[in-house]
Amino acid sequence: MADPGPTFTVVVSDEGAFSLWAAAAAPPPGWQRTGAEGTEAQCLAWIAREWTDMRPRSVRDAMAAAAGRPGGRADG
Repeated sequence: MADPGPTFTVVVSDEGAFSLWAAAAAPPPGWQRTGAEGTEAQCLAWIAREWTDMRPRSVRDAMAAAAGRPGGRADG
């Protein structure tokens, strides 16, 4: 059987960005494991399916807050 190569895990940042990380290593500060793990191709496929909005969480939150204000303006 062919060696499938290294095992990766998908990690997510506090801002909602996804990345690959070596499964055997602890994620860097500010990043958490998602539970998705496998080959590089499997992890990249998982990210492609799940990361549908690439705006940082802080931008999404600011836009949602602005939409709740009269006229949808961020400055109130």
